[in-house]
Amino acid sequence: MLVLAARLRALPREGLAAALATREFDHAGVRDLFDLAEALTAPDAVDHALDRLERPALATLAAADATADETGWTDIADVAAELVRLGAADPLAAGVPGALELLADRFLVVQEGARVHLPPEVHARLAARLGEDLPEAASLAAPAPPVAVPAERADHGLLERRAAEQAYATISATAELLAGFAAQPARELAKGGLALPDAKRLAEATGVDLAELPRLVRRAVEAGLVVREGPVWLESDTGAAWVLLAAEERWIRLAAAWRERIPPALRDLVVRRSDAMSASSIRDDVAWYYPGGGSWLRDGLDRLLEDAEALGLAVGGEPIDTAALVLAGDVPGAAERLAGHFPSQVDRVYVQHDLTIVSPGPLEPGLDARLRGFAEVEGRDLASSYRVTAASVNRALAAGESAESVRAFLASISLTGIPQPLEYLLAESAARFGAVRVSAAEPGDAPARSSIRSDDPQLIGTLAVDQSLSSLALRQAGPHRLLSRFPPDVVFWGLSDARYPVAAEDGEGRIIRLRRHHVAPLPAAAPRADPLEAMLDRLAEADADGGTELAWLARQLEAAARAKETLTVTVRMPGGDTADYLLAPASVANGRLRARDRKADIERTLPISAIAAVAPAPAGS
Repeated sequence: MLVLAARLRALPREGLAAALATREFDHAGVRDLFDLAEALTAPDAVDHALDRLERPALATLAAADATADETGWTDIADVAAELVRLGAADPLAAGVPGALELLADRFLVVQEGARVHLPPEVHARLAARLGEDLPEAASLAAPAPPVAVPAERADHGLLERRAAEQAYATISATAELLAGFAAQPARELAKGGLALPDAKRLAEATGVDLAELPRLVRRAVEAGLVVREGPVWLESDTGAAWVLLAAEERWIRLAAAWRERIPPALRDLVVRRSDAMSASSIRDDVAWYYPGGGSWLRDGLDRLLEDAEALGLAVGGEPIDTAALVLAGDVPGAAERLAGHFPSQVDRVYVQHDLTIVSPGPLEPGLDARLRGFAEVEGRDLASSYRVTAASVNRALAAGESAESVRAFLASISLTGIPQPLEYLLAESAARFGAVRVSAAEPGDAPARSSIRSDDPQLIGTLAVDQSLSSLALRQAGPHRLLSRFPPDVVFWGLSDARYPVAAEDGEGRIIRLRRHHVAPLPAAAPRADPLEAMLDRLAEADADGGTELAWLARQLEAAARAKETLTVTVRMPGGDTADYLLAPASVANGRLRARDRKADIERTLPISAIAAVAPAPAGS
């Protein structure tokens, strides 16, 4: 306990926070470093850490335990020698320094130079579990099991075609998800998960079941395509660039994110079975690599294999050759194989008299993005369809398009020209654009924040009684003017969604272009207390209140008294010399230590101010 507490004290706050983030323990009762040491060495906390250790680290810990003396100390060289004695392969023995560093970062050992200390609480839990729910030390140190004989595989071409279909479906659904976030951010609930209205909207947009949506969102988050900003989720800059990529490049980003979640050593282990890789062999390898893994490991592996299926790395729960390529690092090679079965993209569309635009195949991403700017997506499949409406054209005009730019773009990609009804809609929308203007309210209009004006008093009257706009709390301030307590961009997009010919303007009446970020006022982000940061604040406060060396000595002596430990206590003598005593502390009070002298077999009382240092007793004391 004393050694671990001293190690905790020596770490800077940033380093301590990063190391503690790898451990799970009860933060609530921690008031000082000794409380923290006790929390980290509590049986449940130690078990949680042992369960998440990779096999090399667990084997190294078992070897350190086997070579430690009665005080828990051993040498790095002795640990490596013990692994060799147990039959470990050269890489495991050579990797002892790195494994011990990992164990020290997780506070399962304390390393001082070439010496390593194993806390007694860690020793107790390790001794109780080795040979029970954990393998024996010799088994932990043994080399990896031999690779299975390759099994008969199904037709590779058929499997890859099925996998490519699933991969393309995932890419398409992810693209629609980002389009949904770009159009309207989604709120995150305080208890976690998307708000139900947003979840339903995104599920409909992506064409996936509501139950499948969280997995689709999670994959997008892990690939960096979606980010959280306060209480809402938004498309990221990376996501905005991703939607403009070709299908093959989109898949590479998703597959690389999947691969990054797998520890490198485990990836190498699985690649060994590439000729006979199966779901069962992967589970065997993972169970071997994490000997203490329980439900957390099974759940994580299920999720990993589930994502592999979505990305076309597995079919029917069984991994295929592309999975081996991805795990080996050849993500572009796997993408090339799958992309060979992707549907070909097109750069031409059919513009029809009923104001629909039909793409005979997947439209090139850049063309699709431009088309979405002034048309609504109606059908999402290999042959997509879009519909041009007055509202969608008005949205494009507000974003900086013009009737001429829309007409020119359609003329460049249409196989059927531009039908007269669409010409008429573009001209009419351009003529009506700006019939309603939204701007910031004047200071004298407070608490109103937005002003809505129109030269048509009948249109103002319609806005004032429109129940679909009730959430904007519009208030009439004259025959040509309305006021709202919401910001101008919120009011603008509310009117745009309600299909009014609205434009945003500045204080001088010039039309300005808006990019949509949200359509409703965002609630203030509820502060979320970080229990780890709160605990570190308490530790800093305790150190500031009583962080002198005398206070630190007193806490070490109190901890030793509670644990009935024997210490080597260095005492300053009157002449300036020091003397070492082997003492078993009994109590600390009023600045004095009462302890039993183990060698002289007498009780001593010493002022704490006379103690220069304390250290664990030597072995055999």
